[in-house]
Amino acid sequence: MRKMRWVVIFLCFLAIAVNYIDRANLAVAAPQIEKALGIGPAEMGLVMSGFFWTYALMQMPFGWFVDRVGARIALPLAVGWWSLFTALTAAATSVAGMFGCRLMLGIGEAGAYPSCAKLVAQWFKPEQRAFATSIFDSGSRVGSALSIPVVALIISSFGWEASFIITGALGAVWILGWFLIYRNPSRGDLTGAIDAPPVVRAAPKTKVTWGSLFKYRTLWGMMLGFFCLNFVIYFFITWFPSYLVQTHGFSLKSLGTLGMIPALMSIPGGWLGGVVSDSLYKRGWSLTAARKTCMVGGMLLSSIITLSAFTTDIHLMLAFFGIAYGSLAFAAASIWSLPGDVAPTPDHVASIGGIQNFASNLAGIVITTFTGFMVEMTKGSFTIPLCVAGGFCFLGAFSYLVIVGKIEPLTRDDDDSTAASDRRAATPV
Repeated sequence: MRKMRWVVIFLCFLAIAVNYIDRANLAVAAPQIEKALGIGPAEMGLVMSGFFWTYALMQMPFGWFVDRVGARIALPLAVGWWSLFTALTAAATSVAGMFGCRLMLGIGEAGAYPSCAKLVAQWFKPEQRAFATSIFDSGSRVGSALSIPVVALIISSFGWEASFIITGALGAVWILGWFLIYRNPSRGDLTGAIDAPPVVRAAPKTKVTWGSLFKYRTLWGMMLGFFCLNFVIYFFITWFPSYLVQTHGFSLKSLGTLGMIPALMSIPGGWLGGVVSDSLYKRGWSLTAARKTCMVGGMLLSSIITLSAFTTDIHLMLAFFGIAYGSLAFAAASIWSLPGDVAPTPDHVASIGGIQNFASNLAGIVITTFTGFMVEMTKGSFTIPLCVAGGFCFLGAFSYLVIVGKIEPLTRDDDDSTAASDRRAATPV
């Protein structure tokens, strides 16, 4: 049944939404936790970075694991793990305890995006993947947006500890739904998708090992470009609530209303990015032109985030942040289509997704600690972090435009007449 593929994407969307609620709740609770533990911005930045250390390091092994056991098992396993340690965060009474819980949280959450990228590649044709990707990826924006009012309400009503227990319980509900609904795709479901018969891409004549993927310039360009995008996105997920409170005097109530605006603007931005990318491809553009137009254009426009540091008008500031977040989401729809687009075989999709996500989440470590130290050194100013974020937007656009090669399988051992063209698709470093 063809409709099943959209049910699968909806389940992925819910998993990513829970994923981001569970990782973003710390950002909303940060001012209260700082008071409870008696710590400052630098120490809170260290606590926030804990998640990203393990989240980044586990991307590659988890991507390999997803390709071995399949997303049907890997995704609920990941959700269960991160939900457990979200709830256990409520019991932390020290910086070390909080940091440890965030480390464990990152291990589980590392399985979400590689699993979802695998599912999209299994269930969807290339001309459908960017839109399908934009739907599950919008779960990150929905989760980020919901985390602000929901967590703020829970904190104001029951305390910050309850926010971790309640949000952690969401994962158990999702796991139950997954096993009740999901089934592996049939041959009819897969018609035209990456795993479909007849085989869309032939197996390479020489085995493509996991390590050999790093020979290709395209993969390194994907890693650098995604690092730049996430450097900016993770400001929203980590320091943005504190920025609104400390710089613009937002209360918990205003965090739950005006503070949601950038995340809400990013949701249609991501959907639009998926529609535009797939539409350009369907209209005869090459896959390379369709994907790069959206990735480069989105990254360039997102640099407007820097202007938010130079206005005191709250509405203008939120508009700049909203445009930036929406533009990043616009680009992300194509970025998360790339693992399925460039994978040499179906058994490499989640691995490539994990590799690019490993690099991108090193940005989480950098932005959280860098911002914390800059804010403390400049006595509460966020100007330097926001200016640096704008610079990374330009670097990301350059990476997708110049370093990433032609968007097609990294290794294609076709006949000699096409060999030169295929080598240009993924020029080795």
